[in-house]
Amino acid sequence: MHMIRKAIICLVPLIISACNLSSTRPDLVDPAPTADKSQTLTLTAKNLAGHKPEVSSSEINVENDLENQVAHKKDHSNLWFLIKDDLQFDSNINKRSVKDKIAWFARNQDYMDRVSDRAQPYLFHIISKLKERNMPLDLALLPIVESAYHPFAYSPSRASGIWQFIPATGKRFGMKQNWWYDGRRDIIAATDGALDYLQDLHKRFNGNWLHALAAYNSGEGRVERAIKRNKKAGKKIDFWSLRLPRETRSYVPSLLAVAEVLRNNAKYNISFKTIPNKPHFESINIGSQIDLATVSKLSGLTMDEVYTLNPGFNRWATDPNGPHRVLIPTDKANVFKQKLASLPKSERISWKQHNIRKGESLSQIAARYQTSVTALKGINRLKGSRIRTGRSLLIPTAKESSKHYTLSADARKFKGLKKTGDGKRYLYSVKRGDNLWDIGRHYGISVKQLTQWNGISRKSLLKPGQKLTVWVKQDKSNKEGSLIKAVANNKSNNAYIVKQGDSLWLIARKFDIHVKDLLKWNKLKKGKHLQPGQSLIVQQTVAGA
Repeated sequence: MHMIRKAIICLVPLIISACNLSSTRPDLVDPAPTADKSQTLTLTAKNLAGHKPEVSSSEINVENDLENQVAHKKDHSNLWFLIKDDLQFDSNINKRSVKDKIAWFARNQDYMDRVSDRAQPYLFHIISKLKERNMPLDLALLPIVESAYHPFAYSPSRASGIWQFIPATGKRFGMKQNWWYDGRRDIIAATDGALDYLQDLHKRFNGNWLHALAAYNSGEGRVERAIKRNKKAGKKIDFWSLRLPRETRSYVPSLLAVAEVLRNNAKYNISFKTIPNKPHFESINIGSQIDLATVSKLSGLTMDEVYTLNPGFNRWATDPNGPHRVLIPTDKANVFKQKLASLPKSERISWKQHNIRKGESLSQIAARYQTSVTALKGINRLKGSRIRTGRSLLIPTAKESSKHYTLSADARKFKGLKKTGDGKRYLYSVKRGDNLWDIGRHYGISVKQLTQWNGISRKSLLKPGQKLTVWVKQDKSNKEGSLIKAVANNKSNNAYIVKQGDSLWLIARKFDIHVKDLLKWNKLKKGKHLQPGQSLIVQQTVAGA
């Protein structure tokens, strides 16, 4: 035994050397033998420490010191490594549902690459918050299952953001939602809310994380009823024994499968792109409303980059009532703060004075200037919605055209779609690595709808360049009253009578058509004022398309 102990101690430097070499790899594919040796060393040191009569205290200390050195040699320069070394959930790889999910992730490297690209701006923040609360880092993988880390993911059930909160649950956990801003997509607000919710569920289900995760997906009441039902029937109450919705029975295995693929990525031949172990952004207090085009100019970020870091903002500017913060990459934060400090507050937002005309309503004026009734009331100190002809309103207006705000709520609705001409039906061109679930989440439609519209099955392999039909719903704001007011003598019912306060933009928005089409169909010149009572061809079909 004494000779064996000496041999083990002599081998330690060689093992440490091997660990150092493996840490230079750019991705997460670890050589399996190195990992096995580290585990052997740890177990051997602990076993020998247990034989007190045969081992001196000095030898135990040396072995423990060397064990600690090996542990600290782990390479956490890649955040995926950090999660990998702290995974706590049992993968349950003997379960068929987990095996099926593992197989899917293991054959979709493109998908995992896309997830890494999306996760990069947010992962450090999420891991930091999990560590602050002493929660399992496995939960940093949950947005992969929820949204593939897509900040603008929107489900048919109206769940939004990387953590996929429905409106009611979002409000329950403090996420403000209005025309300007949606906290369910705000990385800071939504992450705090998600971890609050998960901690509450963990406590509610007596420390059972699988029950908590199932409840996060399907609601705590449903999981509690399933547990109560099994208890009454004398059955087991573990997650695998509960009668839960099909989506939930797939949801939890998906998370366990992602964790398993990360834990043993070499075995599954999947690499994880490097995400640096350092803060990606800084939260900067701006104090008041600001045009996002100004944020772009001061920071040097593109509009896509501004919205990706600040996906909670729906429009062209931050919410006038807050939160008054923007997230800026750490390497650009100081320059941004310096430029913001020297920018006069009057230049943060552009303003126009609007003279109220007869028949105009506050909602019409708000729609025309792409702002909200609430904002107009607040800015102009109005107690109600009644306004008087001849008076004026101060209006916050975008500094750039609507096309400039590339990921605003309106722009996202049609991003990547090609109009087919009937005002509702669009075509999506498949890109490399796309899948039906991702496409559906982007446009807020289900996989079932996509398959029915395109005559394909759920298991169909998509090819780059393939065209998919997508039907986009109108917003509720586009359906105020009766949208189609046909001219009495117009047999085609494709005409609209201009009302006081109407504009080409408002009419186009009502009928989900383009201003350029209105101009062409009615042989109008751009900038021409409309007259109340004027008839316009809108070529809008009333029923369904």
